[in-house]
Amino acid sequence: QVQLSESGGGLVQAGGSLRLSCAASGRTISVYNMAWFRQAPGKEREFVAGISWSGSRSYYADSVKGRFTISRDNAKNTVYLQMNSLKPEDTAVYYCATDSRARNDYLRARFDYWGQGTQVTVSS
Repeated sequence: QVQLSESGGGLVQAGGSLRLSCAASGRTISVYNMAWFRQAPGKEREFVAGISWSGSRSYYADSVKGRFTISRDNAKNTVYLQMNSLKPEDTAVYYCATDSRARNDYLRARFDYWGQGTQVTVSS
């Protein structure tokens, strides 16, 4: 059973940067699609960014395109989310998730395993 642990959240001023990390244990992530989601107070969880298991393709929500970058380091069994030019509306709990099927087409991914989340707060 895979376990995901997010870190790197915190309080930052608008325009600042943070890098979130998602460390996996229990299995390798090298053959699994990975993604980041977020949930702001009073709102539903939403997709932020995803990366295919091969690392060849990445996907972003329109609201973060050009500001956030998802990457993976399979040797460290870790996925990252670099967040630049942060805005107050980026304030949320950020969650890492992994596909339940290995070598799956990203567009058919089922993100069934989740971490506990890390809080990101952007002040204006």
